[in-house]
Amino acid sequence: MRYSQSEKMEIIRIVEGSELGVNRTLVELKINKSTFYNWYRRYQEEGFEGLKNQYNPERVVWNRIPAQIQEDILDLALEQPERSARELACLYTDNKGYFISESSVYRILKRAGLITGPAMQVISASDRFKDPTVRINQMWQTDFTYFRVIGWGWYYLSTIMDDYSRYIIAWELCSSMKASDASRTLEMALKRTGLTKDQAPKLLSDNGSCYISHDLQAFVQSKGIKHVRGAPAHPQTQGKIERYHRTLKNVIKLDNYYITGHLKLAIDEFVHFYNSDRYHESLGNVTPEDVFTGRHHRILKRRDKIKQRTIQIRRKNHQKRKLKNSA
Repeated sequence: MRYSQSEKMEIIRIVEGSELGVNRTLVELKINKSTFYNWYRRYQEEGFEGLKNQYNPERVVWNRIPAQIQEDILDLALEQPERSARELACLYTDNKGYFISESSVYRILKRAGLITGPAMQVISASDRFKDPTVRINQMWQTDFTYFRVIGWGWYYLSTIMDDYSRYIIAWELCSSMKASDASRTLEMALKRTGLTKDQAPKLLSDNGSCYISHDLQAFVQSKGIKHVRGAPAHPQTQGKIERYHRTLKNVIKLDNYYITGHLKLAIDEFVHFYNSDRYHESLGNVTPEDVFTGRHHRILKRRDKIKQRTIQIRRKNHQKRKLKNSA
C-alpha cells in the first residue's frame, strides 16, 4: 500500500505519541519497521517535504521500441495476418526504413494476443540436396500436383522452379500429366529466360511416368538439358518444389472452383505473391524475384545500413531520455 505525504506524517505522530513502544505500535498499524525508519530519517533530514512519494524513473533501455513503432507493427499484422513475425519485420524494415528484429515483432504480437505459439518445421541435414546450387539457372526443379474443378474433374499443375532462387519460372494447368505437358512447360521456361542450348540448366524431377518417358528424354536432349531424377521414395530431393506445391495448395484449396479460369487466376495470384512478395528465410529474407534478378545483394546492404542507422537513433534517444530524467 502506498501512503500519501500527509498519511506518513500522521503515522509518525502516532508512533511518537504511542505508549506501546515503536515496534508494537508498528505491528498494530501493520507498517514495516524498515519502511517507517526510512520515512522518519527523511522527515528528520528534510522535514515534511521529505515525506513526498519518490517515484523512481522508469528503467530506460537504450534499444526500447518506440510506442508508435509498436502500433505500426500491430496495424501491419492486422492488415496482413498471413505473414509471420519474420516477414513482418522484413516488410517493415524495407518499407519504412526503420529496423526491427523478428524477435521484437514476435514479442509485440505475443503481448497483443496475435500469436498463440511458434510454428516450426524440422528438417534434418540428410533431407537437403547434397550438391547445392550456387547461381540461378544452374538447375531447375519440376513436378506436377493436382486440383479438382467441381463438375469438370481433375487438373494437373506443371511447375518449373529455379533451384537456387526458388523463383517460379513457368507453370501450366494441364488436363493430363503426359510428357507433352512437361515439355510445354519446359519450353515456356526456356523462352522466358532466353537461355540457349549452351546455357541450358540441369533438370531435377521425380520418377513419374511422364519424366521417365522416351518422349521427354528426346525433348530435353534436343535442348541441351541434362536430366537427373531423385531417388525413388525419397521426395526430399525435390524438397523445394514439393514444399512450394504444399504451400500453394494450402491457400488455393481454401476455395471451391467451378471453372478452370477461376482456378488459373487463383494460381496466378499466388505465384505472383510467392515470387515477388513472400520473404524466404532460406534466401536471407528476400523474395525469389530479388535473387533471380540479382538485386538481393543491394537489398541486404540497404537493410544493414538501416539497422545501423536505427541503432544510432535509439542510442541518441536513450541519451536524451537520461538527460531529461536527470534534469
